[in-house]
Amino acid sequence: MKPKNKFQQRVVEASNKLPKLTRKQVQWGYDNIIEHIGQRTDKSKITCTKCGHSWQGTGYLVDTLTECNCPNCKTRLKVKTTKKRTFCEYYYMTIITACEGFQVMRTIIFKYIAKVGHLPEYTHSEVMQRWIAPDGKYATFARLRQTMGTMYIDSWIFHSPLELRNESSNNKFCVNVYDRIGTGTIYPKQELIPELKRAGYKKAFYNQKPLDLFRTLLADSRAETLIKAGYTKLFERIMDIGWKNIGNYWQSIRICIRNAYKIEDATLWCDYIDNLRFFGRDLYNAKYVCPTDLHAEHDRYMRKKAKDDARQELEKQLEKEAEYKEAKAKFFGLIFSDGLISVRVLESVADIVLEGKLMHHCVGGYHSKTDSLILSACIDGQRVETIEVSLSQLKVIQSRGICNKNTEHHSRIIQLVESNIPLIEERLVA
Repeated sequence: MKPKNKFQQRVVEASNKLPKLTRKQVQWGYDNIIEHIGQRTDKSKITCTKCGHSWQGTGYLVDTLTECNCPNCKTRLKVKTTKKRTFCEYYYMTIITACEGFQVMRTIIFKYIAKVGHLPEYTHSEVMQRWIAPDGKYATFARLRQTMGTMYIDSWIFHSPLELRNESSNNKFCVNVYDRIGTGTIYPKQELIPELKRAGYKKAFYNQKPLDLFRTLLADSRAETLIKAGYTKLFERIMDIGWKNIGNYWQSIRICIRNAYKIEDATLWCDYIDNLRFFGRDLYNAKYVCPTDLHAEHDRYMRKKAKDDARQELEKQLEKEAEYKEAKAKFFGLIFSDGLISVRVLESVADIVLEGKLMHHCVGGYHSKTDSLILSACIDGQRVETIEVSLSQLKVIQSRGICNKNTEHHSRIIQLVESNIPLIEERLVA
């Protein structure tokens, strides 16, 4: 792809001055990132796929052995019991370097083919480069990928050149395919641009992708402040939920820094601040944002939030009161009894919600069912079971006691309601 703007043109010009991979870098990859296999037969004979040496395993634990060192070449082996004799694996390594004022991430793929009884074959190829400017802008160089007939996003076409590539994708679920390529193992020696050093980067990634970390540190001074103030767990948490959310917490973070408040649990603290915001508390006040007992305050606000959520849900249901009365008003006042059990129609959304709450079942949402009539069976004023009658079929659909369990009066309640179905029918057709 040809450069489309001055920034991309600068990157292309700088890429021409990027030195080739050194023999030392490549050899480090071969020595440190490849996982060699020790092939074990059913008779416990183990063969090192790196040097080809074979030996007979001994001891009663040999069949459960998962790792061992080859007695000949001393290589650490992953032991597999298999008849498979050829092993092929790919591994990624990323080299972090600097070139012409850009921070550069060079991604190399290593291929390892081993056949039992033969020396392994190793190949490598640099497949991608991410070029990051001191202001956080970036561009990507990569080889072409095989996009037809494969489900893998990193099916590289190795003979294609490393060229400037378009970052976007036609797939709405994959905004930038290059961000999904694995970083793999980081080469230990790193060359950093001065701007990244000043931003507080000290070779810790905080469980973030290097590109995301570098761009955030270079583009937003708030990230630098968090790192240098020692709020690394909080930095990691906000990166995890999306750095764009930093504004929701920044003023409170400043109060914490000013008061030397130590945030032990970043996830809990962020949830706590979200609750404070919900209830309109002063996020500039150390009394709120720097609690002595974070766990206790967090739990207190969570309980308060749960009650508020329940209240809002009830209000939403009660908003349907007029609709419910219009649909079911003709049945209001309907009561029948057999001397012991009394059954009445529930006459409001509030009554139905309360019935569900007290009986611990799901009838609370049934007020919106147009074909259902909800009744409550009581003995001496105490709720026994809740009944649902189908208005189209004019029969009992279900009758449930506390926690959906049938009571000893279950059959009698159903019989009582069914014997009074004609009363329901009269009001239905009236």
